[in-house]
Amino acid sequence: MRFIPLIQKKKMIVVTGAAGFIASNLVDKLNQENFNNLIVVDKFDDPEKNKNLDGCSFTEKVDRNNFFDWLDTNYEEVEFIFHLGARTDTTEFDRELLWELNTNYTKEIWKRCISYQIPLIYASSAATYGLGENGYLDDESKIDELKPLNPYGESKNEFDKWALAQEKKPFFWVGLKFFNVYGPKENHKGRMASVVWHAFNQIQETDEMKLFRSHNPDYNDGEQMRDFVYVKDVGEVMYWLMHHREDSGIYNMGSGKARTFLDLTKAVFAAMNKKEQIGFIDTPLDIRDKYQYFTEADMGKLKGIGFEEGYRDLEKGVLEYVTKLAAST
Repeated sequence: MRFIPLIQKKKMIVVTGAAGFIASNLVDKLNQENFNNLIVVDKFDDPEKNKNLDGCSFTEKVDRNNFFDWLDTNYEEVEFIFHLGARTDTTEFDRELLWELNTNYTKEIWKRCISYQIPLIYASSAATYGLGENGYLDDESKIDELKPLNPYGESKNEFDKWALAQEKKPFFWVGLKFFNVYGPKENHKGRMASVVWHAFNQIQETDEMKLFRSHNPDYNDGEQMRDFVYVKDVGEVMYWLMHHREDSGIYNMGSGKARTFLDLTKAVFAAMNKKEQIGFIDTPLDIRDKYQYFTEADMGKLKGIGFEEGYRDLEKGVLEYVTKLAAST
């Protein structure tokens, strides 16, 4: 078995996109495990988003535009890099911007992780699967066949393909294909926030929730299905991988269990102790032909390398999250 050096808490762990949703929850997890020598990297130009780091322990903030210079100077002190920063708006159609921030920026991190012998976890996305016509199995031999539905998904898939094609790779690296992540610290995302967040706010304001009507005869209204995964479970996986540091590759990051939007909405009503009032509206025409009716992460690959922790079921995750949302309003 290959020797795996111990994680040293005195050394630095870098988290990019640190003020964002998933990354700020990871910072919380690392702090809970007494990892406080963190370097948080982001643009830090959004006051609402920056609140996600309130109360967190870290050593230094580094602007994303200065990060490579910082890393070139401080690489000997860096133990691990979590690269979670990205332009995540699925409605963004500026391909040049997406390639710059999501694809090329990640390539530069990858190259430095090789040069400086730093292990890397980076954010891929389930958006790479497109309509799911090739399934949702994280089989690296099938990545060239995937057809993302938008430029965001394309930018993520292009990096995955590039990484797999490289002769030289970091000694440990993982790309995680995040499915429908929900949980605390997503307020700043607005329209891109999870359906749980939208349902909570809509029910609080109107006592009802409007879901998209089905335009697919195989699905009844509200029975469109997604793999919803709680952000705290995502953090557990990343923390485990940081210590595992074997079996490099691209992995799904979902719950492994598709649930309906009706299930989710009913869970939010229950968590708010409110009577269910659910209505339906037409799916907008501009997204109707690209609307996904089913996603479900096959989690066998991650389980196969030894990760055996259970994921919160939808009702438990929604209850925990909605309780936090209610306490903050």
